[in-house]
Amino acid sequence: MLALVVDDSGTMRRILRRIVSGFGFAVYEAGNGQEALDLLNEIPTVPDVALIDWNMPVMDGLELIRNVRKIQPLRDMCMMMVTTESEHSQMVRALAAGAHEYVLKPFTPEIIQQKLAYLGLVSP
Repeated sequence: MLALVVDDSGTMRRILRRIVSGFGFAVYEAGNGQEALDLLNEIPTVPDVALIDWNMPVMDGLELIRNVRKIQPLRDMCMMMVTTESEHSQMVRALAAGAHEYVLKPFTPEIIQQKLAYLGLVSP
Protein backbone atom coordinates (compact mmCIF):
# COMPACT_ATOMS: atom_id res chain seq x y z
CA MET A 1 0.00 0.00 0.00
CA LEU A 2 1.19 3.49 -0.86
CA ALA A 3 0.17 6.86 0.58
CA LEU A 4 0.97 10.44 -0.40
CA VAL A 5 0.93 13.07 2.35
CA VAL A 6 0.63 16.64 1.08
CA ASP A 7 0.99 19.43 3.66
CA ASP A 8 3.15 22.53 3.90
CA SER A 9 3.86 21.76 7.56
CA GLY A 10 6.75 19.35 8.00
CA THR A 11 5.45 18.49 11.47
CA MET A 12 2.03 17.55 10.11
CA ARG A 13 3.64 15.46 7.36
CA ARG A 14 5.65 13.57 10.00
CA ILE A 15 2.54 12.97 12.13
CA LEU A 16 0.52 11.66 9.19
CA ARG A 17 3.46 9.60 7.90
CA ARG A 18 3.80 7.95 11.31
CA ILE A 19 0.07 7.18 11.47
CA VAL A 20 -0.31 5.71 7.99
CA SER A 21 3.02 3.86 8.20
CA GLY A 22 1.58 2.13 11.24
CA PHE A 23 -1.15 0.76 8.99
CA GLY A 24 1.41 -0.66 6.55
CA PHE A 25 1.63 2.17 4.01
CA ALA A 26 4.84 3.28 2.36
CA VAL A 27 4.69 7.08 2.30
CA TYR A 28 5.67 9.80 -0.14
CA GLU A 29 5.54 13.43 0.97
CA ALA A 30 5.03 16.77 -0.75
CA GLY A 31 5.00 20.31 0.68
CA ASN A 32 2.31 21.70 -1.63
CA GLY A 33 0.00 20.71 -4.45
CA GLN A 34 2.47 21.44 -7.23
CA GLU A 35 5.15 19.30 -5.57
CA ALA A 36 2.54 16.55 -5.25
CA LEU A 37 1.60 16.74 -8.96
CA ASP A 38 5.28 16.68 -9.95
CA LEU A 39 5.86 13.67 -7.69
CA LEU A 40 2.81 11.84 -9.04
CA ASN A 41 4.25 12.25 -12.55
CA GLU A 42 7.61 10.80 -11.45
CA ILE A 43 6.72 7.80 -9.31
CA PRO A 44 5.90 4.52 -11.05
CA THR A 45 2.89 3.55 -8.91
CA VAL A 46 -0.26 5.56 -8.22
CA PRO A 47 -0.72 5.90 -4.44
CA ASP A 48 -3.71 4.16 -2.90
CA VAL A 49 -4.56 7.31 -0.97
CA ALA A 50 -3.50 10.95 -0.75
CA LEU A 51 -3.97 12.87 2.51
CA ILE A 52 -4.13 16.52 1.50
CA ASP A 53 -4.09 19.78 3.43
CA TRP A 54 -6.24 22.58 2.03
CA ASN A 55 -4.20 25.71 2.79
CA MET A 56 -0.78 25.53 1.16
CA PRO A 57 1.35 27.91 -0.90
CA VAL A 58 1.91 27.51 -4.65
CA MET A 59 -1.07 25.16 -5.15
CA ASP A 60 -3.69 24.52 -2.47
CA GLY A 61 -5.33 21.18 -1.76
CA LEU A 62 -8.57 21.94 -3.55
CA GLU A 63 -6.71 22.86 -6.73
CA LEU A 64 -4.61 19.70 -6.39
CA ILE A 65 -7.74 17.55 -6.20
CA ARG A 66 -9.22 19.27 -9.25
CA ASN A 67 -5.99 18.72 -11.20
CA VAL A 68 -5.66 15.07 -10.20
CA ARG A 69 -9.22 14.34 -11.29
CA LYS A 70 -8.31 15.56 -14.80
CA ILE A 71 -5.45 13.06 -15.17
CA GLN A 72 -6.76 9.69 -16.37
CA PRO A 73 -4.21 7.40 -14.64
CA LEU A 74 -4.77 9.19 -11.31
CA ARG A 75 -8.57 9.45 -11.35
CA ASP A 76 -9.16 6.43 -9.13
CA MET A 77 -6.73 7.47 -6.40
CA CYS A 78 -8.53 8.00 -3.08
CA MET A 79 -8.11 11.52 -1.78
CA MET A 80 -8.76 12.66 1.77
CA MET A 81 -8.71 16.29 2.83
CA VAL A 82 -7.02 16.70 6.23
CA THR A 83 -7.55 20.34 7.11
CA THR A 84 -8.59 23.03 9.57
CA GLU A 85 -11.30 24.22 7.15
CA SER A 86 -14.36 23.46 9.25
CA GLU A 87 -17.12 25.29 7.39
CA HIS A 88 -19.72 23.00 5.85
CA SER A 89 -19.46 24.84 2.53
CA GLN A 90 -15.73 24.04 2.34
CA MET A 91 -16.44 20.37 2.96
CA VAL A 92 -19.04 20.40 0.19
CA ARG A 93 -16.58 22.09 -2.20
CA ALA A 94 -13.88 19.50 -1.49
CA LEU A 95 -16.22 16.54 -1.93
CA ALA A 96 -17.70 18.04 -5.10
CA ALA A 97 -14.17 18.49 -6.49
CA GLY A 98 -13.45 14.80 -5.97
CA ALA A 99 -12.27 14.23 -2.40
CA HIS A 100 -13.51 10.96 -0.95
CA GLU A 101 -13.22 11.90 2.73
CA TYR A 102 -12.76 14.96 4.90
CA VAL A 103 -10.92 15.04 8.24
CA LEU A 104 -10.71 18.07 10.51
CA LYS A 105 -7.50 18.97 12.33
CA PRO A 106 -6.80 18.18 15.10
CA PHE A 107 -7.46 14.49 14.62
CA THR A 108 -6.49 11.22 16.27
CA PRO A 109 -4.92 8.14 14.70
CA GLU A 110 -8.26 6.41 15.28
CA ILE A 111 -10.07 8.96 13.11
CA ILE A 112 -7.58 8.44 10.28
CA GLN A 113 -8.00 4.67 10.67
CA GLN A 114 -11.80 5.00 10.55
CA LYS A 115 -11.64 7.05 7.35
CA LEU A 116 -9.14 4.66 5.73
CA ALA A 117 -11.34 1.72 6.75
CA TYR A 118 -14.37 3.44 5.24
CA LEU A 119 -12.40 3.72 2.00
CA GLY A 120 -11.60 0.00 2.21
CA LEU A 121 -7.87 0.55 2.65
CA VAL A 122 -7.39 -0.79 6.21
CA SER A 123 -9.24 -3.01 8.65
CA PRO A 124 -11.62 -1.21 11.04
